[in-house]
Amino acid sequence: MDSPPPPAFSLVIPCYNESEVLAALEVRLLSAMGRLAGLEVLFVNDGSRDNTLERLCAMHAREPRFKVISLSRNFGHQAAISAGLAHATGQAIGIMDADLQDPRKSSAIV
Repeated sequence: MDSPPPPAFSLVIPCYNESEVLAALEVRLLSAMGRLAGLEVLFVNDGSRDNTLERLCAMHAREPRFKVISLSRNFGHQAAISAGLAHATGQAIGIMDADLQDPRKSSAIV
């Protein structure tokens, strides 16, 4: 049996205690996925202490293109990104924060 072709694009999203924003993130990602074929999303739970992992698993159950990697403890943002990059199968890979914020827009130039 032939394996399916790799996705065109992988999106790696590190998550640490992101439970409160995951519903909004899911809506936005599903909207984008409806317009983009060949997208996989890898959520990396970085040892969250809230119910982030449970919410991510529920999201995966609803949308199989959402994949979940869970680290055994909090290793930090960069380690979570590295774990996601190691598991991404897309021909191109992007990285995005789960909190839906753009730090370039929230900081002031002094």
